[in-house]
Formats: sequence, C-alpha cells, structure tokens
Amino acid sequence: MISMKTLLASAALLVAVPQVGQAEILVGFVTGLSGPVSSIGIPNAKGLAAGEAYIGEVGGEKLRVIQLDDASDPTASARNARKLVEQEKVDILIGTSGAPQTLAMATAAIEMKTPMIAVSPIAPVPPGDGGPWVVQTPQPTPLLVQGIVDHMKARGLKTVAFIGFSDAFGDLMYDSLSQSAKAADIKVIANERYARSDSTVTAQVLRALAARPDAIMLGGTGTPGALPVIALSERGYKGPLYGNHGLISADFLRLAGKAANGIICPTGPVTAAEQLPASNPIQKVALAFRAAFEKANGEAPTDSFSSYSFDGWLVFVDAAKRALATGAKPGSPEFRVALREALFTTKELAGTQGVYSYTPADRHGVDARARILVQIEDGKYKLLP
Repeated sequence: MISMKTLLASAALLVAVPQVGQAEILVGFVTGLSGPVSSIGIPNAKGLAAGEAYIGEVGGEKLRVIQLDDASDPTASARNARKLVEQEKVDILIGTSGAPQTLAMATAAIEMKTPMIAVSPIAPVPPGDGGPWVVQTPQPTPLLVQGIVDHMKARGLKTVAFIGFSDAFGDLMYDSLSQSAKAADIKVIANERYARSDSTVTAQVLRALAARPDAIMLGGTGTPGALPVIALSERGYKGPLYGNHGLISADFLRLAGKAANGIICPTGPVTAAEQLPASNPIQKVALAFRAAFEKANGEAPTDSFSSYSFDGWLVFVDAAKRALATGAKPGSPEFRVALREALFTTKELAGTQGVYSYTPADRHGVDARARILVQIEDGKYKLLP
C-alpha cells in the first residue's frame, strides 16, 4: 500500500518539476465587423468560425484565434496586424475584408516576417525577406474576368462599359477587363467610378448609358454594389449586365431585389455546389463547409465571402501540419518561417473555391477549376454551362 508520505513526496516532486503544457498555434484574424466593408467582413468572420468548428487542432496542438475589428479602415488593418504579431505573438495572420485593407495588412505582415493568408483579392506585393510571405484564397481577378469576356465574345458583344469602385478593388476589376477585352477585340468605352460610401451613382450610370455599350460590367461588391444595379433598372436598362464574385451576397440580393435578375457573375464553385458533378473534388468540401457553417453560426451561408476565410483556414491547417513536422515550435520565429515555407509547398488542396497549389511564383494557387459562371434568378444562382 502506498503511504501518505509517499503520495505527498510525489506531489511535491510534480510541483517542483516544470510541467510541459500543450502548446498553442495562435492565429491573428482581422476583419471588418463595422464600417462600409462589414457586409464582407461579418461573413468572413463567420467563415473562419466555421473553419474552427471543422478542424480545431493540428498534430495535437490546439489552434486559437485572436480576432480584431479593423472597422473597414486600412490604417486600422495594419495597426491590428502589428498588435497581433508584436503583442499577442501570433504565428500567422489571416484577413481582411476589402482590397485596400488587405493590402495594408499584407504590407505590415511582410515587414514583420509573419506569414499571411489574404481572404480578399489584392494587387501584387513585394516578396520580403527570404521570399514571399503572403498567399490569397480569392481567385485572381483576371481568371474571373476572363470568364465574363469569354461569355461576351460568345454572344458577339463588341463594346462594354465599366461601373465600379474608386479603390484598389475597382482598379483590379477594370485592369483585368481592359486586358482581357483587348485580346478578345472588345472595346471598353466607359470607365465610371464611385466610392463605397456614396449614396447615389446617378451621374456615373447616365454617363455609362450615354456611351451606348453592348453590355455593362459591375466592379462593386456587397451592399454598395447594389447602387448601380438599382439605378440602371430605374432607367430602363435591358442590356446584358455582368457582375463579379463580390455580388454573391445576401445583402446585395436583398437591396438589389428584382433588379438583380439576369446578372451573370463569375464566382467560385461553392456558390452552386449542389449543381456540380459528384466527380468534382470541390463539391465534397463545399458541402462540408456548409455543414460546419451551420454548426458554428446556427444558420446557412448565403454569401461567397465566408468561404474564402474557410478556405484560408484549410490552407493554414494544411501548412501547419508540415511546419510542425520540421520540429519548429509554435510561438518562435523558426515556426513562422516554417509556416511560410509550408504555405508555398501546398499541393492540390481542395477547398470550396478551388484546388490550391501555391508556389513562390504563384500566390493565387488556383486554375480554371476555381471559376464558374452563374446567373441570378429571383435570389438564386443558376449554374451556366
């Protein structure tokens, strides 16, 4: 029989010897829960919560998220990134909502030598010390816009007007349209811009219509993306109307209403998951995302933004497995470097928006499997052939 004296001695030994606690991998997540980009930022947050519900640990290491709201302000995006790295000591950054905000955050991440997964499309960023540090889950804008231009060409359209945001996202959309349209012998005859915070786009719509285009392409997203759609409908526009993946949003559909009917959008496969063939590897993941989203948020997803952050979580988890295999410990500079290197060796990872294979030369990591065309019909998305 074990004596009380022996038990007390053993207890004392346990107290005296430092215990090795289970390490955590810390994820710094920034999103816009308030401000003009919150219609993207809130779904981004729900998508990341779905990711946590889907996979909560890697190799026995717990995953913990520290989330900050940047209020749709690029300055706050960068400030939050610095706080997460310098004060909270996170191992990786994920974020944020909006192209200008994400670019600001990515710039800070590169300076701090911290790997980052962008969940909004951004312009190219410098590689940084030791190579690139940033990958993104949204499809490259040229890949999406090419689908629109191919559709225009098949319909025999010769001219197009552009109405989009007067920011980095609008620039990405317009530049991609210009390049693809030129190669297809389609002329871009109007370039109208508006701010996300504007309450009217009447002047821009009137100028675009005055150019008499064969079609109009929209370069806005979320709630403010509905403004030109409503204005065009009010002025009786009946021509072809092309959107973008940022219009796959319940808020957009709610505001645009019947005016959205007929809009053709390039988007990721998750938007029409049930309509994909069973042989498509993305379908299984997309349906699993929907189940995880409902588990985490108590509702079904009604947007495309949440799936980008969910895919960001999948990319992070996949990279974390390989980073841990190097022996580097979470919380150390060596682990951040190992995570960075692991990100850029991601190979054929099926997500909801595409199949990801990153390399130092390709931060997007997707191909044509990441694009489908859908047409809006009474609040539903119909897959086009």
